[in-house]
Amino acid sequence: MIEKESPIKGIIKSLGLVFGDIGTSPIYTITVIFLLTKPTEANIIGVLSLIVWTLMILVTIEYAWLAMSLGKKGEGGTIVLKEILVPFLKSGRQLSIVTLLSFIGVSLLIGDGVITPSISILSAVEGLLLIPGFETTPQQSLVIIAAGIAIVLFAFQKKGTEKVARAFGPLMVVWFATLAVSGLASIIHAPSVTKAVNPYYAFKFLHENGMAGFFVLSEVILCATGGEALYADMGHLGRQPIIRAWYFVFAALLLNYLGQGAFLIEHPETKNVLFGMIFHQARGLYIPFLILSITATIIASQAMISGMFSIVYQGIATRIMPMFKVDYTSAELRTQIYIGTVNWFLLLSVLFIMSEFKESSRLAAAYGLAVTGTMTLTGIMMTWIFFQKKNLGLTAVSVFVTIVDLAYLIANFYKIPHGGYWSLIIGLVPFLTIMLYTRGQKRLYKMMKFMPIDEFLLKFNRVYASTEKIKGTSLFLIRDVKQIPFYITQTMFYHGIVYENNIFVSIIKRDDPFGITGYFKEDLTKNLRVFDIQFGYLEVVDVEEILREAGIEEKTIFYGIEDIVTKSPLWKIFSIFKRLTPPFVQFYKFPAHKLHGVITRIEM
Repeated sequence: MIEKESPIKGIIKSLGLVFGDIGTSPIYTITVIFLLTKPTEANIIGVLSLIVWTLMILVTIEYAWLAMSLGKKGEGGTIVLKEILVPFLKSGRQLSIVTLLSFIGVSLLIGDGVITPSISILSAVEGLLLIPGFETTPQQSLVIIAAGIAIVLFAFQKKGTEKVARAFGPLMVVWFATLAVSGLASIIHAPSVTKAVNPYYAFKFLHENGMAGFFVLSEVILCATGGEALYADMGHLGRQPIIRAWYFVFAALLLNYLGQGAFLIEHPETKNVLFGMIFHQARGLYIPFLILSITATIIASQAMISGMFSIVYQGIATRIMPMFKVDYTSAELRTQIYIGTVNWFLLLSVLFIMSEFKESSRLAAAYGLAVTGTMTLTGIMMTWIFFQKKNLGLTAVSVFVTIVDLAYLIANFYKIPHGGYWSLIIGLVPFLTIMLYTRGQKRLYKMMKFMPIDEFLLKFNRVYASTEKIKGTSLFLIRDVKQIPFYITQTMFYHGIVYENNIFVSIIKRDDPFGITGYFKEDLTKNLRVFDIQFGYLEVVDVEEILREAGIEEKTIFYGIEDIVTKSPLWKIFSIFKRLTPPFVQFYKFPAHKLHGVITRIEM
């Protein structure tokens, strides 16, 4: 749970963990927009106005206000929105729609997560081109440097990031302060850019530029990428520190974007606007700034990787994703996790994206589609929740925000043939995984043989009275005590393995995000008890510790392993998933030396 700490510490920690992605957007956003648009003063002020109001509507209103007002105990994210909405739903069809929306949302976040480190690291490394003597550095060399940074970053994940993460906050304070100061220094030379805070100039730009102006929105959205992290990371840090940090970040971003616009009015020939502005202002400090910008992009990428681990862990806990192997990288913080499968999938995807696009400006053509998709889905689900809660004021605001999201999403369709399809293809991998896994699990459960509890108890009492018992306590893992799986009847009745004390252990995910309880229910019969472990869907559970606290000292733990036999290519892929991912006894860290898997053959 979230610990009490001083407001300043909370803000600094939030800067390091939440705002890396949105905080590094100034490196490339203005540069990319003015590859599409002529840098006339009217266009610059119009684009700046669009940026200001994009940050206001899509980050401040959608995430900092609306989304962060939702949640039971300060948690956030797409899966959380689904869990909040489910109790309000009245039909199976509505549940299916919401479930599908949450699956798409999670998949788009992962697809988007791949492009974040690719574009931010590559765009920062491209700042080398302004250093005297490095102007002619081949683009391939810049890609290799960026790829090297990414490889080191991902290779470091297994060791845990807890120690270095403490430095992230203070470094991001320096980064945002630098952005604010440099922006302010430029605004002084062209104060007319401050007009951009008036939304009139955004509408004027869209009106005068017609369809071309509408498509500029597909690049303007780059200023808000990472906005969804405010809500997704709320469970780690709490609402207040993130909101307070956003005020500081918003001011710094505002000053920097206005400053870049002011610089561009005076130097319309500039190609790399942020780096060009810093080089012009303080040539002697340019190399330290370049190092700082690369460090900021590494911090942004680290936040994204940690966020991906959290999303996948939520997916495993809510049983929509296979049980990938999870390692805990911190003795103190159970939330510090490492998922090797996810880590290497992300790295390979990042390296592929870098080598495919080669330049950050070309990469921007692929970036934004998944972001706007996620924002739109968040808007739809929030609107639904506020409507169900009969909060008409927030429903109306949420409808307005969702319409804005949709406009940006439609503008981003323009990017699909220009590389945007890659974020969709990458997002398709987790989406197909989720769909196959959830359908496979349902089908598997339907094909399994179960014995009703009444029939089981009659047989158990007869066998217990007539069979020689093994000394000690055995645990049997079970989903529903009313339906006894075949592996238990096989073990006790066919193989005659009966212990003096037998306990059915049921692990149940609750609808609320936090809290862990373990307790004995009413005995089923003499020497056969039921122990329930219930946990919130954002909790990381140590089952062995719960068993010890309840005074259970088991000798053996039995669990079922399904040997799937099928002719269907689809279910063959599902059976490969099941074989390659650890069973849930490993995921929940049951003591390995006591585990005894019982194989049941199932035809699908």
